[in-house]
Amino acid sequence: MTHRSDHPTLPTSPPTGPPTSLPTSPPTARAPFDLPAATHSYLARAAASLQEAMTTPEITRRYACAHVAALRATAALLAARATPALAPRRGRQQKNAWVLLAEVAPELAEWAAFFSAGATKRAAAESGSSRAVTEREADDLVRDADRFLGLVEESLGMTRHVPLRELLPVAGRIEAPARERTGHVA
Repeated sequence: MTHRSDHPTLPTSPPTGPPTSLPTSPPTARAPFDLPAATHSYLARAAASLQEAMTTPEITRRYACAHVAALRATAALLAARATPALAPRRGRQQKNAWVLLAEVAPELAEWAAFFSAGATKRAAAESGSSRAVTEREADDLVRDADRFLGLVEESLGMTRHVPLRELLPVAGRIEAPARERTGHVA
């Protein structure tokens, strides 16, 4: 697969931990209605996985679902930007989604490396290992996957979803964003 050069570069962040800087304005990209149906499908599935990660009390499942949400967001971006190679070369190794993400969207290479590093933990969590991840690691990954999904949405020219911090549980219930509680937008 190769990448299309008609997509803008988003800012990158410091090399330690997950990238934290996000673009301040949406880049110019194809309109959402121009995106392949697969892109929209993967984004919807990423959001569903993220929602599951946010609501499950099981730590290993929370981690695995958050990682899968990031993987599905990556699939959405690849569906929109990647183009198949014209002639597959014999003996060419297949690449995983994180390697392809770094090639197709170099501005997300640090995110690709970050999530790639968590793949082994996800596999251990999915296999039922209760010592695979801590509660803190699972919660951190949910927040990171949430930020990553928003970044992917913006890079595709879409409006970001409502961020996780807007939906954090308050006294055992999900609190709506302020604009929904008051009935007007500030």
